[in-house]
Amino acid sequence: MPPADPLLKVLVLYGTRPEAIKMAPVAAALRRRAGRFALTVATTAQHRELLGPAQELLGLRPDVDLDLIRPDQTLNGFTALAFAALDRLLAERAPDWLLVQGDTTSAMAGAFAAFHRRVRVGHVEAGLRTGDLTQPFPEEANRRAVDLLADALFAPTARARDNLLAEGVPAARVHLTGNTGIDALHRIAALLPEEPPEEEPGGGDVLVTLHRRESFGAPLAGIFAALRDLALAFPAVRFVYPVHPNPQVREPAHRLLAGLANLELHPPFDYLELVRRLRAARLVLTDSGGLQEEAPAFGKPVLVLREKTERPEGIDAGVAQLVGTDRARIVAAVARLLTDEAAWRAMAHAASPYGDGHAGERIAGILAGETVTPFRG
Repeated sequence: MPPADPLLKVLVLYGTRPEAIKMAPVAAALRRRAGRFALTVATTAQHRELLGPAQELLGLRPDVDLDLIRPDQTLNGFTALAFAALDRLLAERAPDWLLVQGDTTSAMAGAFAAFHRRVRVGHVEAGLRTGDLTQPFPEEANRRAVDLLADALFAPTARARDNLLAEGVPAARVHLTGNTGIDALHRIAALLPEEPPEEEPGGGDVLVTLHRRESFGAPLAGIFAALRDLALAFPAVRFVYPVHPNPQVREPAHRLLAGLANLELHPPFDYLELVRRLRAARLVLTDSGGLQEEAPAFGKPVLVLREKTERPEGIDAGVAQLVGTDRARIVAAVARLLTDEAAWRAMAHAASPYGDGHAGERIAGILAGETVTPFRG
């Protein structure tokens, strides 16, 4: 009798809450193939205060917590700690594959550390591009570096796949899977009680999220000024803003937006509450990549508070609009959707160009050598 195939050792790495959300479906799909994979899950705890509830909700149990965050830490300081800790972890576990997600510093450091150890790298959510290394910063550089080093590139959309092919990545290394964030969204939405959809543009809240580094300073001040203008102009509308814990966001948010009765400043929502608020909202103002993907699945218009986006599929589908950080432009775009029913309805239709809920299964199947049908979004 021939010997059984040895288990493939896979190390799944994440650090932030969005990474945890998007890696949970991959880890779950790998665990369902216990006869094929030996799985280790590790976190850098880059978002320590936000990770716990998301991990518990999604059943993502880290086997290794590297605990790399320090007070007043710079990106370079975190990266130096990450390289050293990940090198030790890779030497100890000797995986066949390291899987990283997206564009964080954890993902970039993990990919380089694995490359140096000659460990194969799989990149979940490969191929996203703005074409500008400063937007988003440092994410655009991080994801390009990971794609350069990756042996398997799991592209969430056809556009992302085409970006990789245009850059010369061999087609055999590129796999069109859909976005694992939509897998997680389907799972969490199923836990929520049914609520009637908003039928009119006057119903529901405006959900706001902001955290991008390239917006720190004057751009963020412009966004906050626009939010203040809107809250004063539309007193019957409730603006709900869970404030990111980074001091460069939290301090100006509370200083510039406090005292408005219809603009609620909340601590960060856990993922279940965020999805509940998203489903109940009338529209979304965000610089988040994840919400650009999630809101269209619920038919929520998205106004993207960035100058460039690596997720143009929603804009092409008519469910998102890129409005930047200019105060007057933001006010005009939001006011239009609050007062023009036809404009709101034109964007308020469920369209999910980012995934179908099966990306994690596709990724695990590809690693296992199974025949997998590509995502057809």
